Amino acid sequence: MSCPEADSPVRHEPINGARQAIAYLMSLVRDDPRPYQARAGGAGHPIRALLARLGDPHIGLPVVHLAGSKGKGSTALYLEAILNAAGLRTGTFTSPHLQRWTERYRVDGRESTPSAFAALFERLRPHVTHLQRENAALAPGFFDVLTAAAFSLFAEEGVDCAIIETGIGGRLDATNVVQPIVSCITSVELEHTDKLGDTIEAIAAEKAGIIKRGVPAVIGTLPAQAARVIRDRAARLDAPVSALGQDIELMVRPSSASERSIEVRVAGRIYRATLARGAAACNAHNAALAIACAHRVAGNDEARLQRAIGEALIDTRPPGRMEIAGERPWVIIDGAHTQDSIRALADMLSTFPADNLHLLVSLSSSRDAARLLSPLLERAHRVVTTRADPVRSLDSEQLAAGLVAQGFDTARVQAIADPYKAVLISRGRLAHDDMLCIAGSMYMAGVARDALLSDGPVQPGLR
Repeated sequence: MSCPEADSPVRHEPINGARQAIAYLMSLVRDDPRPYQARAGGAGHPIRALLARLGDPHIGLPVVHLAGSKGKGSTALYLEAILNAAGLRTGTFTSPHLQRWTERYRVDGRESTPSAFAALFERLRPHVTHLQRENAALAPGFFDVLTAAAFSLFAEEGVDCAIIETGIGGRLDATNVVQPIVSCITSVELEHTDKLGDTIEAIAAEKAGIIKRGVPAVIGTLPAQAARVIRDRAARLDAPVSALGQDIELMVRPSSASERSIEVRVAGRIYRATLARGAAACNAHNAALAIACAHRVAGNDEARLQRAIGEALIDTRPPGRMEIAGERPWVIIDGAHTQDSIRALADMLSTFPADNLHLLVSLSSSRDAARLLSPLLERAHRVVTTRADPVRSLDSEQLAAGLVAQGFDTARVQAIADPYKAVLISRGRLAHDDMLCIAGSMYMAGVARDALLSDGPVQPGLR
């Protein structure tokens, strides 16, 4: 990665810690009032210009590209575990993070260290500065730089497979500069409607934008109208499609009181595995998609891949996704934030032997809270609202007022602005046979993991 002295006459203090790196990244967030489609319409140019200065590290990088309304993070982690167990080197880029920014970059299943994270952006910054001086309006923004850093890191590490998760949508996403070896669309729901469109067909078209000519596509169980849009694009591009429930057969059976065994049939081959304790039905679906992707990447050695799948999946627990964080009383952490994911979460909770359900939620300001949460509110004994992220999350009092306005009993709703206090207070109220469900966003899931599963809040500067 060259950086000619003439390109960088402006001197900065070196980025020598994660806190400084995060402050630098946040300085790249743009306050742009234009609609997403308008401002993202030229999304390819800023990141392509930056990647060109970095030597185009994305070109020739073997990529599995993941999009979807939900499930793509879990699918990415399952795929990472399988390929690592099969002896392949992986690089995984996911967003958002749960607890630490360094989670977004993983090599061989290990997240970046704070020092490596800082060094990565210190190397990129001169190139970003050069492009800002050339044309500020077309310079790389926050997610462009995050994404370019992933490609640069994975190329330097010489990974055998880069697992790249889209940020929003797909067609206009900064990650869509790649030429993948497999494209995967896990699900399509109404989400980010202010950016992607307010119909399933419109959102499906955005997700379908990651499908490339001749590149195999793996898709989850989708609404009929979404599947039609995605298959139409794949047909135009001669991209073969494997769909869960059709070309990918999944059979799930309980193997014990708390485990699920799965059998996945892909292209005439059968792969078997037992999922980690507490895995829900959606985990089985995401694991099946990961197996289908792994079959495309490493299926040339069937015996090795079968061993890898068996070894990897029993020990892989996607954090913040229907995660059991405590028993008797039960504590469940889930980043569910769409109607289907909330419904799936409610179905999963109904299998637990709990007397009273306590609900702790934080939602983004764009959510219709009562409608979204209705499957959980039907059972909830008490609801606490909070604000997991000071920018992206709805004010806790406003969220509580919205639930009351829609008919939820005001005596059973409480707003607690501080999310850490909200977690600890909610947990402290539980009786032995009660359950606490913490949901609404991945930001909320991250706070809950900090409060309940860590020694304390994440070191300042890393969250």
